[in-house]
Amino acid sequence: MGELNVEKLIGNPNKGLYLKQLMADIKALEMMLEQNMFEKDILRVGVEQEFCLVNKEWEPVSNADKILAKLDSRYFTSELALYNLEINLEPLEFKGECFSELHKNLNALLDQVQEVANEFDTKLVLTGILPTIETRHLDLSYMTPLKRYKVLNEAITEIRKNDIELHIKGVDELNLKHDSILYEGCNTSFQSHLQIDPDNFADTYNWAQAIAGPVLSICTNSPILMGRELWEESRIALFAQSIDTRASTFILNERESRVGFGNEWAQGNVIDFFKDSVIRFRSLVTSDFKTDSIMELERGNIPKLKALKLHNGTVYKWNRLCYGTSNGKPHLRLENRYLPAGPSTADEIANMMFWVGVMKGRPKEFDNIHTKMDFKDAKSNFFNAARYGMAAQFYWGDSLISSHDLILDHLLPMAYRGLYSMNVAPKDAEHYLRIIKRRVRSANGSRWMVEGFRKLQKDFKISDALKILTATIYERQQKGYTIDAWQLPRGDEFKIPKSDRKVGERMNIRTITAQENDSLELVLRMMQWKNIHHVPILDNHMDLVGLLTWTDVGKYLDRTEDHGENIKNIMQRELVTVTASTPLEEAQKLMQNRKINCLPVVKEKKLVGIITSNDF
Repeated sequence: MGELNVEKLIGNPNKGLYLKQLMADIKALEMMLEQNMFEKDILRVGVEQEFCLVNKEWEPVSNADKILAKLDSRYFTSELALYNLEINLEPLEFKGECFSELHKNLNALLDQVQEVANEFDTKLVLTGILPTIETRHLDLSYMTPLKRYKVLNEAITEIRKNDIELHIKGVDELNLKHDSILYEGCNTSFQSHLQIDPDNFADTYNWAQAIAGPVLSICTNSPILMGRELWEESRIALFAQSIDTRASTFILNERESRVGFGNEWAQGNVIDFFKDSVIRFRSLVTSDFKTDSIMELERGNIPKLKALKLHNGTVYKWNRLCYGTSNGKPHLRLENRYLPAGPSTADEIANMMFWVGVMKGRPKEFDNIHTKMDFKDAKSNFFNAARYGMAAQFYWGDSLISSHDLILDHLLPMAYRGLYSMNVAPKDAEHYLRIIKRRVRSANGSRWMVEGFRKLQKDFKISDALKILTATIYERQQKGYTIDAWQLPRGDEFKIPKSDRKVGERMNIRTITAQENDSLELVLRMMQWKNIHHVPILDNHMDLVGLLTWTDVGKYLDRTEDHGENIKNIMQRELVTVTASTPLEEAQKLMQNRKINCLPVVKEKKLVGIITSNDF
């Protein structure tokens, strides 16, 4: 999807031309493999760094396009949301001090962005999901105004024919609907690339699948979305659901998600893998095609396989196979998409080194892993890691083993062997793998974030706690500390301003409600039992229609007659309401002028929270 000039394929009169090009690309790829044209004598590693842009309140700020306009387009590119950007580093040959060199280059490029961002009073934050993202930041006005994102959004929503559903259940639960793919913009990743030999494709790819769960478990960094504790790596569920083309139906549906781990071991060669992708996933976008891949090949040129890359760019395997060219030769690489951004650049490079080290350090006993491990165990391991992080246990060999033991006793030794086999500088290997080792014995990013958030909630409202948490992440990143050395937030990393506050920052979102046809006596007793002074009343459509207050019901409870009367008869119908974006000062004056102690907070007719005099 790096191609900017794209069109929606559905209903496109040039669909036949796209399909012809796609078939030609697959044929050309087959010819290049048969003629042994792929680069094999050199292996390279590369990185894509996504990051978030925030304002002085530590909230997402939609100025990525303005910052990007002042940066070198060779290294920087846009993302779906206007509060995200991406850095593409130059790939390096996999040897010597390539990892410390990548680290140095990454820090230098981030410094470049920060220098430009300072002009806009903006800061950069590396984290898998920015804690301060709210539903208001997922409005289409926050989508980067480029045609490719608009087209992708239209294609996916047209296929679904329904709103996108988001349901993630962890310690807390998030259950929402959305009318665009912008939830995908909540995710920021550290995508690592490893060039591979196409002759050993299936064995290499299957090994990447087998180790994905254990590698992810130590790298999780995205446990919080919209103030809810969800999975240790909530990106895994969020990304899959945010661009799912499958709508819920009453019919049992076996179609595979466009974002996923896969359903079976890879078999055959690279061509079989790409053919399977075309069979399983409907193409979404097309573009202009000025040349034919087979003709390019016959002229002695290396084709770009534009149609195949467009298709592949909208199928989001957590381990994705990519085609590219370098130094006039085609190559294949494996893209690791499950590693999150952050907590620090040193942590990210350590994550990458751990992954590529284990990839290259595979013992012979794990050759042909598809004959020695059930694929469903590999898939189960991956989702266990996403849910539980370092607390996960994995099916490995003939036993169930903890993340700690598997990493320390098996995978770290493998990683050292793999790195040394590629002549990586021992100094680099020791430095970065020691970060992984220390993390196993302390806490990874997601655990630090959960503990910090819980600590802050003892003294602050959720919205304020999330801002302080984000400020702390930024502070620690700027100092270059790795996550094993991070102290929990003190609470003074960001001083909450007293002016320019919004209702959404103080309102209570966990509100007890009743429906207008409920038993009045039961509702009154509930208010007594829980010492609740205000209960919003909803109709059968879950729209706000009234309010019960303690002032109204106190008199009623003293009556001796039957309490079978309907709530409708005593609830207040003429309601004074506010929205989440109403200034707090305005809401306070409204309550004082009306001599009331409560304001329901609404979005259209739907209740989203309640704010009372105590909240001030």
